[in-house]
Amino acid sequence: MRDENWGTFTPVVEDLKLDQTAEEFSVTYRATCSDAARTLVCDARIRGGADGSLSFEVSAEPKTDVETNRTGFILLHPLKGVAGKAVKVLHVDGREEASTFPEAIDPMCPFQDIRALSHEITPGVWATCTMEGDTFEMEDQRNWSDASYKTYVRPLSRPWPYVLKKGHSIKQAVRLVISGTLPPAADRAATRPVRIDIGKVSGKFPDMGLGVPTEEAAHALERVDLLRRLDPKWLICQVDLRDNKGNRELDAYRQLAEATGADVALEIVTSGGPRPLDELKTLAKAVDQARLTPNAVALFPAQDMKSVLPGSKWPEMPSFKEIYGAAREAFPGAKLGGGMATYFTELNRKRPPADLIDYVTHTTCPNVHAADDRSVMETIETLPYQILSTRSFMGDRIEYRIGPSQLGCRENPYGKSTAANSDNRRVCLSRIDPRQRGLFNAAWMVAYAAAVAQGGVDAIAFGAPTGPFGHIYRRAEFVQPYFDTLNRPAVYPSFHVFAGLSQCSGADLLDMRFSDRGRLAALAVRDVADTVVLWVANLTADEIVAEIPAIAGRSASIIELKADAFERLSSTPDFLESEAEISGAKLALDAYAVIRVKVY
Repeated sequence: MRDENWGTFTPVVEDLKLDQTAEEFSVTYRATCSDAARTLVCDARIRGGADGSLSFEVSAEPKTDVETNRTGFILLHPLKGVAGKAVKVLHVDGREEASTFPEAIDPMCPFQDIRALSHEITPGVWATCTMEGDTFEMEDQRNWSDASYKTYVRPLSRPWPYVLKKGHSIKQAVRLVISGTLPPAADRAATRPVRIDIGKVSGKFPDMGLGVPTEEAAHALERVDLLRRLDPKWLICQVDLRDNKGNRELDAYRQLAEATGADVALEIVTSGGPRPLDELKTLAKAVDQARLTPNAVALFPAQDMKSVLPGSKWPEMPSFKEIYGAAREAFPGAKLGGGMATYFTELNRKRPPADLIDYVTHTTCPNVHAADDRSVMETIETLPYQILSTRSFMGDRIEYRIGPSQLGCRENPYGKSTAANSDNRRVCLSRIDPRQRGLFNAAWMVAYAAAVAQGGVDAIAFGAPTGPFGHIYRRAEFVQPYFDTLNRPAVYPSFHVFAGLSQCSGADLLDMRFSDRGRLAALAVRDVADTVVLWVANLTADEIVAEIPAIAGRSASIIELKADAFERLSSTPDFLESEAEISGAKLALDAYAVIRVKVY
């Protein structure tokens, strides 16, 4: 149940009962969704059978008039074994359609007016999901980095919000049936080692960059010695002409560039007026007065900072030709970037002409729809599809940059603002994510960098120097447990990952093969000294053993970012220099641990 702002209610569950026999199980409960304005009471029953059948039925009664954007079932199909595969669609009118789950990400709804979906889960075995009680449609959630296709109740073509009238009960059900003979379950023991093989050169590792929000520029200068250790190759320096943010920071941007040797890409959000050239010329004059020489300029009209649903009318604004032409005239010596300062979703819905810009860009946010650890880590699965899709409509020749991306949400194009999170919880669409300061973020960054590098992206930016998206601690307006108790400079585990990966910028990227993809992420490069540098991250909360044949019989060293080293990780900026020799091809990684191995 979602309110008129797409906020999701957390139900209060009562009368939970579970019954189980050798042949079936059932679960019943009552759930209440309510706030000061509305109350909905749901009676639910879940049944499962030994034949693989599953049903989930709900009868819901509004105790008041209930204003809602969506109330009902959501059905998710995963990507693995599904993307690009055949699907049979039964429509509400009884019509049957044979199609495929899209491989390139669909900006619209792949299927509408759905009653049932069937797909082959293994040769000769089909899973059929039937949805009752309303009309369902599907959206491609990879647009938002979710690792799923999402089938939801009530088409978005109907008006929303809508009202469930008091006393008028609604009933819905989802039923799963398996047809065909299931093979014996395969051994998927979590204790089994994951073998990682290093292959041949497959490309170049992208240049590592940092975002510099206006509010963090001065803080970054205060920690410039630590920033030098990060060694970013480019800085995304933000200027927002909607509220005149960034002009006062231009001098700080220049100092940061001079201190690090990084190129500057100005990320400019225009005010949205009809004459972009006038304000860009004014900005260019201020940039020149600050003695700042941007290597690149990316331009984003204010109208593009809010999401527009497919089929809706786009706001009145200058054309692509007018916008990019104004940028070329105001900043003639800089590369010109276009796309979206927000997420792939918006880029997929509004695609810039490749012949008007030098590079295309967007960011990602891993917690638009779900903020639990597993869902956030699974968003890595969507990156190859986002890259494939962007290349399909922008072409292979144009430069491709992603970022700055991080666990927190820097911009919410789907609502009025980002979500508050004063309690350091896992919250969707919030700027503050406590995992930014932990090992989870370090592992997520390694996995993200590996996916983007193998996808052939030219440059990537992660987070910011300091603040809610930072790699370096500073005291802030939000509580940061442990770090706020320290009386010394401190860094987060991601600091070491960024610093190490930045050293890989431009190096030969090596192909990777896994015996069990999904539990570990890894990337490897060969540096100028012919040393193989391998990064491996545990993407789970369980210990996993990595088996790496390339280490056997070779001289090798290791750095481990793990929980029992957390105090040293936070207090030792040069942690990567404390390498230890290793022998043997099997290495254990604890929960969300990261290792760097150098093979000489």
